[in-house]
Parts: sequence; structure tokens; C-alpha cells
Amino acid sequence: MCRAGCFEFGGFMLRSVKEIVGYVLAASDGEIGRCDDFLFDDRDWGVRFMVAKTSKWLPGRKVVVSPAFLDEPDWASRRLPVHLTKQQIEDSPPLDEHAPVSRAYEIEYRRHYSLPPYGVGPGGFGAYPWPAEVVNPVPEPLVGAEAEIQEKKEEHLRSVEEVIGYIVAATDRDIGQVNDFIVDDQAWALRYLVVDTGNWLPGRKVLVATPWLGLIDWAEQRLHVELDAESIRNGPEFDPTEPVNRRYEIEIHDYYGRPYYW
Repeated sequence: MCRAGCFEFGGFMLRSVKEIVGYVLAASDGEIGRCDDFLFDDRDWGVRFMVAKTSKWLPGRKVVVSPAFLDEPDWASRRLPVHLTKQQIEDSPPLDEHAPVSRAYEIEYRRHYSLPPYGVGPGGFGAYPWPAEVVNPVPEPLVGAEAEIQEKKEEHLRSVEEVIGYIVAATDRDIGQVNDFIVDDQAWALRYLVVDTGNWLPGRKVLVATPWLGLIDWAEQRLHVELDAESIRNGPEFDPTEPVNRRYEIEIHDYYGRPYYW
């Protein structure tokens, strides 16, 4: 059964990220805490880690979990299954609770769990389009594309919690603020921003697909959308209590004249 914040189609769902935050995290042998945040790659909007709040169990540590180990959230019980034991999580590379997840840590984490590097292969998770298809590949020496990533030491991980509240600007004016994200729980990709249009269009929210974003000014906390304000004003409305099904996705993509992502 699907309720507000849960948008089902084609065997998987589009979900409100704010709805999932706070879910109980269920490891294979017991609860470990609650979902606290998600970290995404600002180049492709793919979720790279779920951040767990485990202060009662592992105080002083920041615990992150790859989507490769996440199952579909259980709406009825508000639980997010994690396909790891508590010991496996405790044995993961340590990270201080206030430390950022750096590129070097990402690489160490992937090698610890024998996960393929992102960006090496055609899929969102290396050679795989979905994180669930990653099945313990044999780790390889740090060469080629991954070595280059480490050498550059570029940081591309962003916090969903941090970005909520950022200003969203059309090509000709500001239109509101980021209120939420809609995530695909199979590919673990952020498909849409939910924009609260505030004083511009009181009482309305609109969806903006992440591929429609242009310049992102992280320092100024501003996201630029490659759409003009008038087209957004006249575009399909977004009702958070109604499902975002494929029909609605087709409607908004066709209205804005944008290609489908599926």
C-alpha cells in the first residue's frame, strides 16, 4: 500500500526523502539506529551513502551505509532494512561523527566492502545500473579512473539535509526554496527537487527534475533551473498527497519539452 510521500510505479517507488529520514534501521541481526540523512554525488544526483544516527550504539562515530546494502523501505513499520550484520557495520572503516565523507574515505569504504568504483562503467554504480546488482566483485588495484579520482581529491558529496532550504532560481527570477527531494528507491537517484514557491505562488509546490538544473552555486546556496518563471507558473502542479506515477512524470516532461530519463 502506498500513502502520501510514497509514489509507486513499475515495481519500484519514488519516495519523499524527508519521509524516509527518521526510519528505524534494521540490520540483519538487530536495530542499529535511525536514518539521519543521505549523501549524493553533485554530478549525477546519485545517492552514495545513507547516514545513520547510531549514537546510542556507536557513540562518537559517523556510520554511513552504501545503497548496495539497502532494501526497500517498509512504509507500514517505518523501517529501512540494511543487509549487513551489526558486526560488519562496526568493522567498516571508522569515521569521526563530525568528519566529512571525503573522496579518500569513499575509496577506502568501497575497497573494504569490495564495491566497484563509481564512474568506471556505464551504470550509476560503476558497471551496474542499480546498487542491488552489486554482488561482491573482486577488488582491483587502484589504477585507471579511480586512481585519477584519488589524485585529484575532488569532493562531490553533498548532504540532502544541507541542500533543503537552498534558493531555486529560474532563468529570470527566484521561484522558491528546496523543500524536499523525490528519490527512486531502486536506482537510489534523486529524480526531482520539490520546490516550495513561497510568496511567489503561495500555497504551491512544483517538481523540478534534477537534469534540468544548470549552474549550482554551492557557496551562495542557490540552484539555477534552466526554465523561465512563466513556464513554471503555468506548469503542472505538484500535490504531495497524490502519487507521482509515470503518467504524471510524462506530463511534466512533455510540458517542459524535456527527454525522459527512463
